[in-house]
Amino acid sequence: MSVIHLVILSPSSQFFEGDVDMVTVPTKLGPIGILPEHYPIISLLVIGTMHIQTGSVIKYFAISGGIISVQQDRTLILAEAIERPEDIDVARARAAKARAEALIASKDPNIDLVRAQAALQRAMNRIRVHDEHL
Repeated sequence: MSVIHLVILSPSSQFFEGDVDMVTVPTKLGPIGILPEHYPIISLLVIGTMHIQTGSVIKYFAISGGIISVQQDRTLILAEAIERPEDIDVARARAAKARAEALIASKDPNIDLVRAQAALQRAMNRIRVHDEHL
């Protein structure tokens, strides 16, 4: 059985490298699953849950966007930010969620609403991944 050679890079490190059976990533059009011998693609990733499967083991991650490139010899993910459920500081994520909600609710015209909404989405995703997959 063939496998996918997966490399995940974040701005701070090489997060993961190894052979996996399947990768599922969030895109604007919904999650896509990558299996061995998948056709080559490049796609933007959005805030959401990503998982990799090796045998019967599934590992979940909170990802905050990025790019996936699927080629014949490897799949490369350049993640804006990625965390394992056990590495998520849920208290910090809840505080970030509360700050973003307060900014959005303030209706202050000086607030960058798009940025506040993105911060809210990232915080909610981190909390969800932590709570569902820890």
